[in-house]
Amino acid sequence: MNGLTPLQSFTIWALPVLFAITLHEVAHGWMAKRLGDPTAQRLGRLSLNPIRHIDPIGTIVIPGILLLMGTGFIFGWAKPVPITWSNLRNPRRDMALVALAGPGANLLMAFGWAAIGRVAQYLPSMWAARPLFYMSIAGITINIVLMVLNLLPLPPLDGSRVLSGVLPGRAALHYNRIEPYGLWILLLLVGTGALGWILGPPVTMLRSFIFSVSRMG
Repeated sequence: MNGLTPLQSFTIWALPVLFAITLHEVAHGWMAKRLGDPTAQRLGRLSLNPIRHIDPIGTIVIPGILLLMGTGFIFGWAKPVPITWSNLRNPRRDMALVALAGPGANLLMAFGWAAIGRVAQYLPSMWAARPLFYMSIAGITINIVLMVLNLLPLPPLDGSRVLSGVLPGRAALHYNRIEPYGLWILLLLVGTGALGWILGPPVTMLRSFIFSVSRMG
């Protein structure tokens, strides 16, 4: 997508970012409901309306700045879906499943965007095909980045919920005490470039796999 203006890049990335972040959170709430906790549903957080999930900083400001700066690395977040831990039928196990639902939704969306990209290659009008193809690349990329990022075992990311669910009780308790510092650790990783180094190999591998399977290119 080289050669695009900042406005064109923003237009192409906006919809995939909104969908990736929104459906990630909806997946958490949907899984929690299936496992006994209707809190997200009662608060209207199973809606596909992005407005219900937007965090002004994490959904708009951070992705927008990263995109306009041309960092080549975009991520963001939405308002977390509220989960009432005590409502879950098997809280420790079920919380891990709820956590996995978000990255799982991102993986499914990545394949969905790949299918859209494949279709775009056969559209007769270049006026419609090229933007849709670029948007599919953005959709694959942002969903893979969010999936890999959220699977990091750093509280409060989803990977930490999964790890906490399989650790022995006392070890999980000590591990969860890292959570108040998790965001600062994440920002430190971003600022030093270490996060890109950590995420780069798995993101590149998964993107290549999806492009190969969908025969995009």
